[in-house]
Amino acid sequence: MPTLIGNMSIKSNEDYERQRNKQVAGMRSMLDYTMGVLIIFVGVFLIVRNKFDLALNKRFPPDIIDLLLGILFVIYGAWRVYRGYKKNYFK
Repeated sequence: MPTLIGNMSIKSNEDYERQRNKQVAGMRSMLDYTMGVLIIFVGVFLIVRNKFDLALNKRFPPDIIDLLLGILFVIYGAWRVYRGYKKNYFK
């Protein structure tokens, strides 16, 4: 009889771990989606900010570094969104 209880206990622990990993993956996925979109917005802003009449542009005029950082932010944000889509956290 102890082996049956032991098997049930192991099965329960495996189910708990599987459910916990699924919940953690869901939360991390939502975080990746949110952060990815925000980072993409910042990147797009850095790329196109010279088209707008902002006080920021008068104090810190846009240059090539803004363009390069904007492109880098868009690429990194897209990677975060992709990572959230794949949900490949525990492999």
